[in-house]
Amino acid sequence: MYFSEKRNGFDVVRTTCGHCQTGCGVRVLIKNGEIARLEGDPESPVNSGVLCKKGLSFLEYLNHPDRITRPLRRIGPKGKGEWKEITWDEALDLVAQGLSNAKETHGPESVVFMRGSFKGNYVGPYLSRFANVFGTPNIASMAPVCYVPRVFGSLFTHGYNPLPDYDYPPSCIIVWGSNLKDTRIGEYNQTLDAVNRGSKLIVIDPRKIEIVSEATLWLQPRPGTDLALALGMLNVIISEGLYDENFVRNYSLGFEDLTEHVRQYTPETVEKITWIKSQDIIEAARIYASNRPAVIQAGNAVDHTMNNFQTARALSILRSITGNLGIPGGELSYSAPPILPALGSPELDLRDKLPSEVRNKRLDAGQGMLPNIFYALPQTILSAILEEKPYPLKAGYIMGGNMVLTYHDARRTFDALRKLDFLAVADMFMTPTAALADVVLPAATYLEFDNIVAPPYYPVAQVQQKVASMGECRSDYEIILGMAKNLGLGEFFWDTEVESLDFILGPAGISFEEFRRVAVLQGRKIYREFLKSEFKTPSGKAEIYSHRLKEWGFDPLPTYHEPDLTPEKDEGLGKKFPLVLTSWKSGVYRHSSGRQIKSLRSAHPEPVVWVHPETAKKMNVEQGEIVFIETENGRIRQRVFVTRDILPGVAGVDYAWWFPEKGLDTMFDWSEANINILISHNQNYGKEMGTPNLRGIACRIVKI
Repeated sequence: MYFSEKRNGFDVVRTTCGHCQTGCGVRVLIKNGEIARLEGDPESPVNSGVLCKKGLSFLEYLNHPDRITRPLRRIGPKGKGEWKEITWDEALDLVAQGLSNAKETHGPESVVFMRGSFKGNYVGPYLSRFANVFGTPNIASMAPVCYVPRVFGSLFTHGYNPLPDYDYPPSCIIVWGSNLKDTRIGEYNQTLDAVNRGSKLIVIDPRKIEIVSEATLWLQPRPGTDLALALGMLNVIISEGLYDENFVRNYSLGFEDLTEHVRQYTPETVEKITWIKSQDIIEAARIYASNRPAVIQAGNAVDHTMNNFQTARALSILRSITGNLGIPGGELSYSAPPILPALGSPELDLRDKLPSEVRNKRLDAGQGMLPNIFYALPQTILSAILEEKPYPLKAGYIMGGNMVLTYHDARRTFDALRKLDFLAVADMFMTPTAALADVVLPAATYLEFDNIVAPPYYPVAQVQQKVASMGECRSDYEIILGMAKNLGLGEFFWDTEVESLDFILGPAGISFEEFRRVAVLQGRKIYREFLKSEFKTPSGKAEIYSHRLKEWGFDPLPTYHEPDLTPEKDEGLGKKFPLVLTSWKSGVYRHSSGRQIKSLRSAHPEPVVWVHPETAKKMNVEQGEIVFIETENGRIRQRVFVTRDILPGVAGVDYAWWFPEKGLDTMFDWSEANINILISHNQNYGKEMGTPNLRGIACRIVKI
């Protein structure tokens, strides 16, 4: 039973939003046993009482009439929308049978487990735990295109993932490819507060996001060229002597190599690559390096090209040589809250239960990526299903993911999922991906189960409390526990979810029942850690030049490589497809979710492609016109939105669109406006992390 306090006639329950990775604190107001409303928790260190539109709308998710509330079994051809409600026992038997048949016939590696976007809680480790004891090395996640490239770039450079110290506050903030208002609203407000207190603000984004109105300088790069811009700024900072000599001399390794390396990235050269005027590149470098302390708020845009890891390295080098690591108002390391971490805990994921010879069979073991990469990539999953290379995948389980909308090369994804001998999907709603399954399991919203939320951007752990129940929906842990018991693996799991949470809280010395009242556990800031101990790198210093990367066959210094499928890379392609594609997540939607939520849909009712008036004139299209957007890989339709708020020559294509209202008869028209129809699997992927180029590719707009 949840813990609550009485206020103004309401039972007030502290919990944490699990809709996205941010983990905002929520207060649930309950009267006469019914939820009256949701509001932000002012005591949460993450969001200080503010909620975004997505968070405020979540009762619509909970009570939506289209929610799946009982398990479903497919009774007709895949994708035809013929389903029968069944019991949980029947559903779990079918899942156990489907996974076991593949394992027994083709080996455990023929089964793949796929996770959707991160929710900040512990469902990811639970699924990894299940996969490891089941015996498959093939687990897929969002890692190559979201957050993890930025983390790895930081770890390889100075040994920790930096977090901004807003309390001081910073004297300069760079918001780089990150729409904080729509993705991390607490930090958005902290950024505004810092600007109001005198901080200079640089925004780097090809479109005008709201915070640009507060900026000292706004740079609009050609999508996909962030690494070139960072190297150009490094060129200016070094050539003008704006770096921190003490830090460079005493706490870094490879500055001389960097000095020589960035000579080629003059502002004039970088202008040709990025489309940003050389004088603006110089000004950005000067503002950042001359106003300490400073922070760089990098976002998802950094993750979306083959250069993502090296871009993150370049940003980490910028932080390092300007002396912004570890100082008040700069970029700090934090101690973690005293619990098992939500990412990377051997005690939770039981990785030792999977023999090394089996782990070495994972699909991407021979791809030459960084040796600490263990996930299966979307492109190799699809190849293993469709071409059975390097071996066949025959069964899959998807947890909270809509891969037909979110994996690149969507038609290939659709064909692959349809070809699987067996597919089970756990989700709240019927989606284009769930429609291809053999069994669909009804997943609970965050309001329907207890958990701990440890968001990746903040050193906190917050309570999540069950306050509602819909039909026969179950949490992901309860679903995984049921599958484990049916497969004879129950011994590796706790009998209840609360017992698992007690285990996670073990280092804190409290139980989950006690944590209901505690509500928040926080880490602490660590200032100038490098003065007390070495950086957590092989050399003990900030590694500008990485000998480790050199030995492994990767660029030891960040080097810009023009991504595939861009007009700049292929002149012939550029003549046929003269525009550059980019995208972003709408503020009212989390990836592909929310299109059936009335309040959100009314705020953003249809997919639109942003183009500058110069681009619209060149393409001969007008405001409000429905057009084709085309690449070599395919064609979709969206409505034109003509605005000066986007860089000329760029098409800002709406992301993750499908149409729940059109029903299963048309498979929700999943391919009509789906940006991933446009993105091919025939491209070079990032060497370090296997990431596809999702931005910057050549496209065109055509009248219908």
